[in-house]
Formats: sequence, C-alpha cells, structure tokens
Amino acid sequence: MKKRSVIVISLVVLLILLIPLIGMQFTENIKWGPMDFLVAAVLLFGVGFVLDLTLRKIKKPRSRVLISIAIIVLFLLIWAELAVGVFGTPLAGN
Repeated sequence: MKKRSVIVISLVVLLILLIPLIGMQFTENIKWGPMDFLVAAVLLFGVGFVLDLTLRKIKKPRSRVLISIAIIVLFLLIWAELAVGVFGTPLAGN
C-alpha cells in the first residue's frame, strides 16, 4: 500500500467522522459516544483499505466494479445493523 493511499483514506475517514462531531454541537438529536466514533472509524478505515486493495489488485473493470459494489453494500448492511438493528442480531443498536 502506498503512503499516499493511506493519507487519502485517513483524511476521508476523518472528514466523514467530523460530520456527526460537528452535528453534536448544534443538536441534541445526534448522540455519539467515544465507542461510536471508534466503531465508525474502524469500519470506514476497513472499507477504505479493502477498496484500495481491490482497485490495485483486480485488473478487469467489470470485476472491480462488482467487487467494489459488494464491499460497499456489505459495509452499509453492517452500518445499518449497528445503528438500528435491521436483522435483530446481538450487535443491533438501539
């Protein structure tokens, strides 16, 4: 992995995590604790690094797109489960 990729992924993750942090300053409806930020950071870094690896290692454009979509869908399903408990697993939020 290139140093530039790590820096770009890190900056994107930090910018995304700033959204709820700033939102918490203006409303009481956003209630994130330290663990929420940690879990979000781990998920976002993981997705970023896996997507970077996928785009570097897979050469066929169709395969790149399909695998990238699968990674993003999996991320969104995990995020939704942790947030509101879509599937009712023990990890479900709320």
